[in-house]
Amino acid sequence: MLELLVVLMVAAVLAAAAIPGLGAFILNARRTADVNGFVTAVQLARSEAFKRGRTVVLCKTADGMRCGGSDVDFDQGWMVFVNDGSENPPRRDSDEPRLYEYRPEMAGSITANRRLFEFRPFGRRSTNGTVTFCDRRGAVQARAVIVSFTGRPRVTRNRPGLRPLTCEV
Repeated sequence: MLELLVVLMVAAVLAAAAIPGLGAFILNARRTADVNGFVTAVQLARSEAFKRGRTVVLCKTADGMRCGGSDVDFDQGWMVFVNDGSENPPRRDSDEPRLYEYRPEMAGSITANRRLFEFRPFGRRSTNGTVTFCDRRGAVQARAVIVSFTGRPRVTRNRPGLRPLTCEV
């Protein structure tokens, strides 16, 4: 009986030490998955614009069928589609192929300084912007995906000048 009690105490101490680390591991994994999901969408949109010779749009969406307005943010999801109709502002028609859709797993906010990103073929300038991923840990653990005018994404922890990212509450 004494041996069983000692084993249970050791297990309890180990579990108490591991649980905070496990929580941070889960938050990091979810944030990383969502950042990678966005980078994948950017890379796919950029390559499809070149391949098809058409404008390809990456936009926030709540339903996976149409781009969201000011009432929708990237934390509800995003999609990539070929804008064959060349509408401005872009909207997905039923006959336009949806190439990619993503629903974030992270509990937090995903905000952007752009409503959508357009990727154009043949070296024409694409939409640039920044998408910031924040969870309950705040700006210290935030990540941002910066999309250049050429459509290339990069992930960072800082704003220009090595200032920390900001998270909306």
